Amino acid sequence: MTETELIPELEEKRARHNSDAERHKRQRDELNEKTREWADTRDRLNAQVRRLVEEANGRREMRDKLNAEVREVKAKRDEWNRKYNDLSDKVVDLKRERMPRSGQSIKKFKVELRALEKRHMTSVLTPEKERALVEEISSLSNKIKAMEKEMEQFTEVKVAEKEAYEAKENAETFHRQVSELAEKAQTEHDGMLKLYDEADRLRKEADDAQEKFIEAKLSADEEHREHIEHIRQVHDFDKIISGIRDKTRKARKEKDDDSAKREAEEIFDKFKAGEKLSTEDIMVLQKSGYM
Repeated sequence: MTETELIPELEEKRARHNSDAERHKRQRDELNEKTREWADTRDRLNAQVRRLVEEANGRREMRDKLNAEVREVKAKRDEWNRKYNDLSDKVVDLKRERMPRSGQSIKKFKVELRALEKRHMTSVLTPEKERALVEEISSLSNKIKAMEKEMEQFTEVKVAEKEAYEAKENAETFHRQVSELAEKAQTEHDGMLKLYDEADRLRKEADDAQEKFIEAKLSADEEHREHIEHIRQVHDFDKIISGIRDKTRKARKEKDDDSAKREAEEIFDKFKAGEKLSTEDIMVLQKSGYM
């Protein structure tokens, strides 16, 4: 088989490589598109993660600020509770000092009075017993009033009671503030954890997208290498086919030149022998350089 006869086979192989090159190019372009899509998805998710983390950090700062306020208000509440306890002890001591010599307290008399009043309302008594009971209730009530009137004469006790009441009110006010601030701090803490959890979930999705991006990029690079290799093969076949065709044309030209040279030599020999030449013969001689 001559080189010229090889050209159809070489052209067929070139066509196959060219077809493979186009196929790898399409696959490369499709993979590059997927690469861009995965990159966009990754970047979008990472941007969401950054926003969530920023918001979570803001809520953490607010939580810490509120917790600091809780500690400050707790200290004030505890301080007022200590004042209240001290003042309450002071009130008890003052009242004890002002108690009647019998050692009985107004509180005890009031308990006895309520018991007698309940007995009067719930018991069925004879007129004599009821009259005696009413007198006892009246006597005890008068005693309590007298003791209270006596107690009212002592300004120090009243001042101490007022101070104790105010201290208790302040302590309760600060306690309510502690509860409100602690609840707000907990809300910020729960919100922070929720945001961090969501950020972690999206970060995992972003990492998965990055893995898909790398896979698609590596596959696209491989398809590109295959495309380039087949294009190189096509160019090699182009060179081989072109070389064979150039060689064939050159050989044909050389063959034609040899034939023309022999024809011109024969015509020239006829001319030297004195034979008459035709117009065509003269043109052949001119073309071959004999004239």
